[in-house]
Amino acid sequence: MINAIVFGLAVALISFICYWFFGNHHEQASSSTVQNNEQHATIVVKGGYSPSTLILKQGVPAKVYFDMQDSTACLAHVVFEKLGVDKDLTKQKITTIEIPTDQKGEIDYACGMDMFHGKIIIK
Repeated sequence: MINAIVFGLAVALISFICYWFFGNHHEQASSSTVQNNEQHATIVVKGGYSPSTLILKQGVPAKVYFDMQDSTACLAHVVFEKLGVDKDLTKQKITTIEIPTDQKGEIDYACGMDMFHGKIIIK
């Protein structure tokens, strides 16, 4: 009987791990709002990034606000490797990062430990 319970728990745990790392998770996307010829968007930092994908318009200056609502050490920093930006999000509740929109493409970002990811798409 014990062997059956242990086997069942092992199968459930392995299934959960496979889903967590390899499952098709729904990716949330959002667009910015344009005001006075400037784009604004907010990304909530709480157990990850929401939305994890942000769409910006090419050629319109953009400010992205990271609203820190998580105390996890991993999410304390946001890193835009392509832009050379590494910001500490714990210094203030909302951290502003200016994103260059002069070229179309994608800009990936991640937490300081590279465990949580997001991207900005410039169209």
